[in-house]
Amino acid sequence: MGADEIIAVLRDNRKDIEKYGVDRIGLFGSYGKGEQITNSDVDILVKLKKERKTFNNYMDLKFYLEDLLGEKVDLVIAENIKMELRNEI
Repeated sequence: MGADEIIAVLRDNRKDIEKYGVDRIGLFGSYGKGEQITNSDVDILVKLKKERKTFNNYMDLKFYLEDLLGEKVDLVIAENIKMELRNEI
């Protein structure tokens, strides 16, 4: 599965993803750059609604995305990224 396929799956399942309080979602890292290898995880950046920023919701979303994509997912909350790293994502 490549970046285009991952993005298509995320778009096709947007309504279900929004149930987790996701305002925005994006792909970055090796898949985002087209540099993934066999054991690469899928790096996904999300912005969550304030009331949905809980550990349980985060884990539920992570597991949902892993099931959906059939790949290990590294789920990153946008607000948790250090300022000096934001331009690299």
